[in-house]
Amino acid sequence: MDISDVLARLHDFTDERDWAQFHTPRNLVLALVGEVGELAELVQWRTDEEVIALARTDDGRVALADELADVFTYLVGIADAVGIDLDEAVHAKITKNAVKYPPHLARGSNAKYTELGDVDTGPSAEVS
Repeated sequence: MDISDVLARLHDFTDERDWAQFHTPRNLVLALVGEVGELAELVQWRTDEEVIALARTDDGRVALADELADVFTYLVGIADAVGIDLDEAVHAKITKNAVKYPPHLARGSNAKYTELGDVDTGPSAEVS
């Protein structure tokens, strides 16, 4: 996926409607929270198996895809509004997590990195 293409389409969509005035970082974060809530509503009170079954139905797949797309587009919009290169940030975070969760300590464990033992997290891994 090319985030720059998504961002260009979002800018066009927003500009055509004169909505940029409303797309402040705070408003975008609040909209993201609302969309995450809508995604959560689709899976709330369902087992994992029921969620997977929902995703295999036409209506369920569309509903899940729509909410995931809403979450993603608001996330991209927030990053753009505050000047963060989301692609770069994601890769940097994966690198930090690789240091926090070395395979020899983390494999098969759901423990937080602070509970794994002798993990050298260093200053670059301290950000959550």
